[in-house]
Amino acid sequence: MQHDVSPPVWLVGAGPGDPDLLTRKAERLIVQADIVFYDALVGPGVLALIPPHVERVSVGKRSGRHSKDQRSINDLLADAALAGRRVVRLKGGDPSIFGRSTEEIEHLAALGVATRICPGITAASAAAASGGASLTLRGLARKLTFVTAHARAGEPLDLDWNALAAPDATLAVYMGRAAAGEVSRRLIEAGRAPDTPVMVAVDVSLPTERILRGRLSALAFLVEAISDDDPSLLLIGEALAAPLPVAQLQALAAA
Repeated sequence: MQHDVSPPVWLVGAGPGDPDLLTRKAERLIVQADIVFYDALVGPGVLALIPPHVERVSVGKRSGRHSKDQRSINDLLADAALAGRRVVRLKGGDPSIFGRSTEEIEHLAALGVATRICPGITAASAAAASGGASLTLRGLARKLTFVTAHARAGEPLDLDWNALAAPDATLAVYMGRAAAGEVSRRLIEAGRAPDTPVMVAVDVSLPTERILRGRLSALAFLVEAISDDDPSLLLIGEALAAPLPVAQLQALAAA
């Protein structure tokens, strides 16, 4: 049974970092909040939109360094909501893509607290835009798959490499910097062409953004200049090649 005094907790997508990429709804919810719990990957420009009178609480988890474990975050959200406060849980990118939203929703629901989701632009979309590329391409890239390369230390990535190596798919690998070498090796072993185009996006949409291009066989070398602390995304597939003339694209699609 839901508590009448408890407003819903809003899980709000903060996008990749640039505040101009927030939805209008996200900005409105941030401004109207009583308290904002935010992740480490939320851009400083987005945090600057939080009014001075609104309490802000960092609950960031990044590169294995957790300021709060998930259970503690769940409890903080519930305590604030049950106290009648308007709670915004600000998550980098989109809350429903590797954002652990389900754990928070289930915990709050068990206490009678409703949740709502405000979507945000995910890093893959923003990276493709910055790189002037499309994530899909008629005739060449019919599928788009999002995976996370996050795994416990010393454990291999438990992924369906044969499925991910399909030549007509674009693969977006979140948190992929540390696993770049394994991703490259396993995809090639599963049949993906070594010369498949790749794009490595760092600090997507921020002033420090970097876009690196190369081929799948050289992916491990591409990321060597990237710090472990830099949020990185790997995009892999034919759609990530340098833009071709329209006539050539039409010829490929018709083949």
